Amino acid sequence: MRHAALALTISAIFSSSALASGSPYPSDAASLASGREIAEIHCATCHAVSESDVSAQDGAPAFRDLSQRYPLETLEESLAEGIVTGHDGMPEFAFAPEDIDAFLGYLTSIQSQ
Repeated sequence: MRHAALALTISAIFSSSALASGSPYPSDAASLASGREIAEIHCATCHAVSESDVSAQDGAPAFRDLSQRYPLETLEESLAEGIVTGHDGMPEFAFAPEDIDAFLGYLTSIQSQ
């Protein structure tokens, strides 16, 4: 149930931002590397966080497919305030604004077409 809520939140964040100018998030190499590092540190224990890896946790959506489920822009607020999910093992965490931008830029960059 919390996976669905998280996915919906992630979707909404990405959709509203991307509409304005393609992507409002940084796409330079340093920002993308920072965003990937954040994903690997905080999320890779369960989720596939690159273009080709497999999620370690059954049912954990691959980050490259998130935009097919929800607008990624919807994640921005949740990442700032702290993502809380209802499933066991999902830690609560909140990101600094610059980390949110880097993370969302990275997520945007790996979305499957």
